[in-house]
Amino acid sequence: MSGGATNAQIAAFLTALRMKGETAEEIAGFASVMRDYATRVEAGDDVKGMLAKLKPEVALYVGGMGAREKNFYNDYAKRMGFEDAAVKIQDAFLGGRRNEAMAAVPDAFIDQTALVGPPDRIQARVKEWKAIAKGNKIGSMLLGAADVAALRVIAEAAA
Repeated sequence: MSGGATNAQIAAFLTALRMKGETAEEIAGFASVMRDYATRVEAGDDVKGMLAKLKPEVALYVGGMGAREKNFYNDYAKRMGFEDAAVKIQDAFLGGRRNEAMAAVPDAFIDQTALVGPPDRIQARVKEWKAIAKGNKIGSMLLGAADVAALRVIAEAAA
């Protein structure tokens, strides 16, 4: 689930799980992991406010998920060009300074990893991501915390 599995591999896993007779715990665990890897969606006019709303979650993942030497989200932020911020977030989070960790999360990082803003802004971002997908850099997109109106905006942009 760290980006190393293809859509076909995930489908094969789900098929095997279904064939063996999945338990409620397995389904709940899979749903939890998939939600963790979902693209966050926050629709509305207050872009700054919505970016701020996502900072606690991003600080937790970039700063506190895994060991200092092995944190997928921290490594991902570094690969995206946010190395200094990733180190600062992790140092603050692991040092128990949660507010400092949240303050260290760059708006640009959230903006590059989430769909935030009014419908026209979200549509523009989806179209940018769709163009990137043509180079096989994005294969699919899971959406998290999107309401029906936001899903409609995304679907229209992706069509």
